[in-house]
Order: sequence, then C-alpha cells, then structure tokens
Amino acid sequence: MAKKHNPGFLQLVEAAKERIREATVAEVLAWRAEGKPFHLVDVREDHEFEHDRCAGALHLGKGILERDVETRLPNKEGLIVLYCGGGYRSALSADALQQMGYREVRSLAGGIRAWRAADAPLEG
Repeated sequence: MAKKHNPGFLQLVEAAKERIREATVAEVLAWRAEGKPFHLVDVREDHEFEHDRCAGALHLGKGILERDVETRLPNKEGLIVLYCGGGYRSALSADALQQMGYREVRSLAGGIRAWRAADAPLEG
C-alpha cells in the first residue's frame, strides 16, 4: 500500500528526479542475466531490509548512506542501482551520490514494490 507523502517531500523528490536517472526492474534483471557488474543497494530502514529485500542487495540505509558509501563502494565509476519502497528515497539518495562524484547511479523506478510486482527474486 502506497503511503501518502507530504507536498514538500514530493517537491524535493520531483526535483531530484530531474537530475538523476532511473532504471526499471526489467533493465536490472536484464543486467543480471547479462552478467553486467553493478551494485544493488537497499536504502530503506533496517527493519524494512530485515523483512525482505531484493536478492543480492547490499544494505546502506538512507540515514548512513553518504557517511559510509565511500568505504563500502569506493569505485565512483561503477554502476550502482539504489532502491527503497517506492522510488522516492532512492531518488534522493541517487541525487546525493551524484553530488559526491558517483557517475553511474540509478534509482529503481517503483522501488521494491515494483520488484515484488514483477516477481523478481527476494531474500529475507
């Protein structure tokens, strides 16, 4: 069930989406099938990640992402796909990583809800 978001938050997300690129579930699954190297990063809260997650995802919650990403993912040229529940927090996170110099960042369109709807592999 989608949450009702506040207008200021939605404005912030829409502005970020103008600066970032999104990837669809189909694209991410195709990259996996092709063996394309990328990191799939869950930016949700700890309890959300513990409940379930996209198979093979690394957890760097939005609250610690900027602090820890350079240690966990030092290659700023590598492809990173971020996801959250519906694609809002991941869009903001992608925008932040781009500002930090990461060049190939995508936000998963529709987040884990789209992943689940596509019957893509889950863990947890």
